Amino acid sequence: MFLPFHQLPDYSRVWIYQAERNLTDKELEIVSQRLLRFCEGWNKQGNGMTTSFDIFDGQIVVLAVDESGLGASGCSIDSSVRVLRELESILGVNLTDQGKVSIRTTQGAVKVFPALGMKSRVQDGELTLEEEVINPMIRTKADLQHLWQPIR
Repeated sequence: MFLPFHQLPDYSRVWIYQAERNLTDKELEIVSQRLLRFCEGWNKQGNGMTTSFDIFDGQIVVLAVDESGLGASGCSIDSSVRVLRELESILGVNLTDQGKVSIRTTQGAVKVFPALGMKSRVQDGELTLEEEVINPMIRTKADLQHLWQPIR
């Protein structure tokens, strides 16, 4: 069962996926339509789960499940990844590769870099300690209040 994101409880489990670029308005519409359809039918062993999604900064996709009733399991999580891979194919973006890091610049722009070499980017001055990175410890909707953390 789909609920608007703001209606999900703060303890809902979340998964964060990062596109390497801003999605166009048309692409955002495709993502929203496809994820809405998916969330409406997302289930665990045939039992519906209360689910939602949101898109931050035009390129960060957040899927969420209220696990107070039925928690997401391996098969249900796999089904969400399949949908994201379908979107990757349709849009020509990478959402599921965990080997990248999103940085929010001091001007508010989001840039994505390979995870390998981040330390040298800071040492070389390409990135500053005032810029922010997505917090890898995000697990719940409440945690999203701290989605961005300083690079340090």
